[in-house]
Amino acid sequence: MAAPPAYDVVVVGGGPAGAAAALTLGRADRTVLLADAATGPPPVGEALPAAARVLLRDLGAQDVLDDRHHLPCFANLSAWGSDDLAAQDSVLDPHGHGWHLDRRRFDRELRERARRLGAEVAIRTTARPAGRSADGTWTVELRGPRERRTVRCRWLVDATGRRAGLATGAGARRVVHDRLVALCLTLPPSATPAPDASTLVEAAPDGWWYTAPLPAGHRLLARYSDADLAGVRTGAAGLRSDVARTRHIGARLSAHPWPSWAVRRAPAHTVRLDTVHGGGWVAAGDAAAAFDPLSSQGILTALYTGMRAGRAVHDHLCGDRTALTRYAAEVDTITATHLRNRRTFYGLEHRWPRHDFWRRRHTVDATKSADSRPNTRPDLIPPPGVRP
Repeated sequence: MAAPPAYDVVVVGGGPAGAAAALTLGRADRTVLLADAATGPPPVGEALPAAARVLLRDLGAQDVLDDRHHLPCFANLSAWGSDDLAAQDSVLDPHGHGWHLDRRRFDRELRERARRLGAEVAIRTTARPAGRSADGTWTVELRGPRERRTVRCRWLVDATGRRAGLATGAGARRVVHDRLVALCLTLPPSATPAPDASTLVEAAPDGWWYTAPLPAGHRLLARYSDADLAGVRTGAAGLRSDVARTRHIGARLSAHPWPSWAVRRAPAHTVRLDTVHGGGWVAAGDAAAAFDPLSSQGILTALYTGMRAGRAVHDHLCGDRTALTRYAAEVDTITATHLRNRRTFYGLEHRWPRHDFWRRRHTVDATKSADSRPNTRPDLIPPPGVRP
């Protein structure tokens, strides 16, 4: 006779979605193992909108945000559809100001909250399903720097990010909507304090630029364009030459030394699984649906879908056979909203209609993706400071 499962749920992925799922399951008195492989480049930084306060409070983790370690963001600026800057000030937001995150600390603190609720947190540990038995329990192989072991669980949460390793291994299909990529560079601290802590978005002929200060005095620069466009240069010298042609972004960088290290290339396309749950598993965060960064909702969506996926698994294990279907419908609604809003806000920029980047986004209809691929998904929110 097989031994009973050691855990109700194994959550694979220790980012915001995985931590939110573990927190939700822990608060429901489920036994949880959170495995974080900690592979790939470390997170650099990301803006978190003020509405995250509500989600963090619901997760019992509202104290992970403080102004000592995370930089308050009081305004979002954008040059979109015009050379002039528009501003969206936090004084108009009922939730207050947002934050420029120290992402490593933020993720670590969320995992620590899950640990305090009783979750076992395994860092630098991969989790690979080795099979599912007739009674529905999973055998999972764990590989870390200090141990190799096999555990059993009743359910898996895939929070592995865009690659959705568990879900695609179980037969789910990734539906990709465009070819957007990010070229990212972190600039060293400037000799003089930054004039303000606003984010800045600026549209350009072949995409758009983003810059924001980071808590330690560094500055993040990102250029977004389609991967197949010939004019997109990936080296630091090319990026520096291109940013010199911007009207607003270049001025924000002028006080920072230009670094010698390499530009990092990262996927930024909109992608969604054709199904977000299956036999014994559910996907959350970017594994379920990852959106165009123009929305500025990446971490917010990860926290929400992680929380909702955790709740759906708990309810399902309690006998609610519609819980996972309701969760899938929520992801469908979020994705549909994102795609609709993305079309709206890309449509506000008319200065370069003949350029491929903008032509693709202006000619897409409600049933097509930005590169004419079938669209079984949706969209999200405006660039900071831009309103329809």
